[in-house]
Amino acid sequence: MSLWTPDSWKGFPLQQDVPYDDEAGLAAVERKLESLPPLVTSWEVEKLKGLVADAQADKRFLLQGGDCAETLADCRPENIANKLKILLQMSLVLVHGGKKPVIRVGRFAGQYAKPRSSPEEERDGVRLPSYFGDLVNGADFTKEARRADPRAMLNAYMHSAMTLNFIRSLTAGGFADLHHPEQWDLAFLSRAELSAEVRAEYTNMSRTLAEAVRFMEALGERTVDQLTRVEFFTSHEGLNLRYESAQTRKVPRRKGYYDLTTHMPWIGERTRAEGGAHVEFFRGIANTVGVKLGPKVAPDEALRLFERLDPENTPGKIVAITRMGRANVETSLPPLVEAIRREGRRVLFVCDPMHGNTKSTASGLKTRDFGDILSEVESTFDVLEASGGHLGGVHFELTGEDVTECTGGGLREADLDKNYVSVCDPRLNYRQALEMAFLIARRLAKRRSSVPPPPEDSEARPRG
Repeated sequence: MSLWTPDSWKGFPLQQDVPYDDEAGLAAVERKLESLPPLVTSWEVEKLKGLVADAQADKRFLLQGGDCAETLADCRPENIANKLKILLQMSLVLVHGGKKPVIRVGRFAGQYAKPRSSPEEERDGVRLPSYFGDLVNGADFTKEARRADPRAMLNAYMHSAMTLNFIRSLTAGGFADLHHPEQWDLAFLSRAELSAEVRAEYTNMSRTLAEAVRFMEALGERTVDQLTRVEFFTSHEGLNLRYESAQTRKVPRRKGYYDLTTHMPWIGERTRAEGGAHVEFFRGIANTVGVKLGPKVAPDEALRLFERLDPENTPGKIVAITRMGRANVETSLPPLVEAIRREGRRVLFVCDPMHGNTKSTASGLKTRDFGDILSEVESTFDVLEASGGHLGGVHFELTGEDVTECTGGGLREADLDKNYVSVCDPRLNYRQALEMAFLIARRLAKRRSSVPPPPEDSEARPRG
């Protein structure tokens, strides 16, 4: 391979590129980002890598969730707190069902860029650049808003820093105290249209949290005192390489380079071309890297991609985020799983059941159906378990807000216009996300009861 630097990607074809008309302004912004403090630290990145390695060994489960695309306007304390609360509640449900620790990874503090199927959008005969997220341009359909503005990267950096500061302050101050789960309830828990069964099950679980803590201690996790706080990690799609590379650097007493915009960046389905700029950039960073894999990925293609990103087959390095679509899981996933198993590749399989199940209503509104989402998760469990492996996590676009963007789980198509606020893709709301967590937890509990205990240590057996 050629010599890698944080800027070597500039010599490769760049998918999802946006034209900046102010080259001098762009260069000034990149220099400024290079000089600013990192948003996360290398030891946090390495901590997550160790936890992901545990999940690869079926000792943990990863929950990744958050907005399709963050907006600067939504950087408000109540929005951030609600995202944390729903992830906390879902993780408690999964811990209780799976009887193993959960890694909490938020799609926040940096999910400001979005890939688009077309670089331009047309409305009423007017054609303008597409909205690529607040990291690049504005959502309003005007020439000024859709102009790629280099200063947007600085705005996104500042809002990411403010989000992280608030998250860290909340968790350090006891917001996520495992001894007081009653404080995690969202304001509309009492009025959300949860079934009586789900509401009673969650309420009972909150009241008996001590039992869940004992489960974690029995697994050798930590002492009760150390469990007072829970950890959050951040993730976003590393789409805008100018932004990512400007915050990529070496740190004292560690080898290699770290992308310090986030703990776990991922490569999207549209940007994972083997000879592309994104793969070139991601192959050189020490972070855990997510890779989105759709139904058209060929097993050999995926193996070559993993080899390029992680030639040493490092534990905790690669998260394979499958986004097959409900109808494609049983045909597209088995050959991929078999190829990875055959080659002995260390990857954590995580299911993204959102992106392959997007559809449009008769009025042209994008939505996703709860039943389709659940079906893809269930099928992914089935395929991986049939191969002797395991599903190590789930990846949802969700919100702690009371939105109406996905059908099912109590919402009909006619309900979508009540509170459809996403600027990009539809998200699960609070009720749907919590119900999904219960259904996954039951599947984890079922798997736990069916998996035989590990064989005796061969060194401990008597020799005959």
